[in-house]
Amino acid sequence: MSEKNQKQVRFSDYLYILYKWRRFLIINLLIVTILSLIISFLIPKTYKATATIMIPPENSMGLGGLTSLLSGGSSAMSIGAKLLGVEGTGEDMLLGLLNSRKVISKVVDKFNLYDYYGVDDRNYDKLIKRFSGDLQFDPNEYGFIEVSVINKDPEVSAQMANYFVEIVDSLNIELNIEQARRQRIFIEKRFKQNQEDLKKAEEAFAEFQKKHGVFAVPEQIQVAVSAAGELEAQLVAQQILAETIKEDVSTGSILYKTIQSKINALKKQLEKLNNRTVGEKNSLMIPFKKVPDLQVEYLRRYREVEIQNKILEFLYPMYEQAKIDEQKKVPTLLVIDKAEVPQLKYSPKKAFIVLGSFLFFSFIFILFVFRGEEAINRTQFNNPLEEKEKRFYERIAKRYKMKFVK
Repeated sequence: MSEKNQKQVRFSDYLYILYKWRRFLIINLLIVTILSLIISFLIPKTYKATATIMIPPENSMGLGGLTSLLSGGSSAMSIGAKLLGVEGTGEDMLLGLLNSRKVISKVVDKFNLYDYYGVDDRNYDKLIKRFSGDLQFDPNEYGFIEVSVINKDPEVSAQMANYFVEIVDSLNIELNIEQARRQRIFIEKRFKQNQEDLKKAEEAFAEFQKKHGVFAVPEQIQVAVSAAGELEAQLVAQQILAETIKEDVSTGSILYKTIQSKINALKKQLEKLNNRTVGEKNSLMIPFKKVPDLQVEYLRRYREVEIQNKILEFLYPMYEQAKIDEQKKVPTLLVIDKAEVPQLKYSPKKAFIVLGSFLFFSFIFILFVFRGEEAINRTQFNNPLEEKEKRFYERIAKRYKMKFVK
């Protein structure tokens, strides 16, 4: 192996190769720079207009005041909001509307974008593919939504951005009204059912009270127990008195018979209290034998009335709010910044194009130079292609008047 081949390649050798090929590099990079500069001037200028919007905090993009009724109170209300599907992020819904076919098609028709993008066959999918590249709908760092449109005409770009906001707001109002209408129909149906259930529960409760003479179980039980206690006390007193007379006088005396009559009357009263016919007129006391059954039945019927009343208290404000929401046609979006006619172009970025082209082709040309240096210095060939490659690079070196040491 020759001394030349054994010599270690150093960094200065690479610099020397670049130096030898300096004319090639300088001339071609200069050509690339000039061409990229010319191309950057030939690319049509475009302008970007941006409108900034936000959703009002009290607006839930769907139910308006009904949402606050559902979610602004107890945990039960929050559960009701989830069940009705009113909890969701308005930002996602807004972005969905902005990207919807319905909104974009309105903008396409208003500004005749088929001609602008040169879609002669009226192919909507092809148009959307091109138009979507000029649209930007993104939340910024402050939580607002930025609606940006890029167009060759600065005035048109501002008009389209503002029209997007207008269309989305009007469409959201329609959706709110339609959703409120569906909610109103649903709540109205449930509200009327509740009214029927409450009416039946009240009638059944009243019939139960009328039939059994039961109006307030705990209070009536207390009255019955008090009356029974007084009767028992009188009975014991008369029995003691009767025993005393029996001992002192005789059982045949008129006094003993009178007291015995009172004892029998008291026993009848107690028996009547314990076995009173249910629903007996002029009676406010419940028969003791019937207390468990009547109390359970009373509580069941009373509970049903209370439950239906609670449901009514919950449904009525929702029903009224749904009727109000169905009629509302107020703006649902707040425009923070209306799109203004841009003064500065958005593209092309000439410096980026020129610098990017220069760096890219510099890398390509350097690889080309090192490959050419290796091919020119090759003395043995493994195939005819390598020999042709050497002659190709030699012609280039000759054209750029480079000298190589044989």
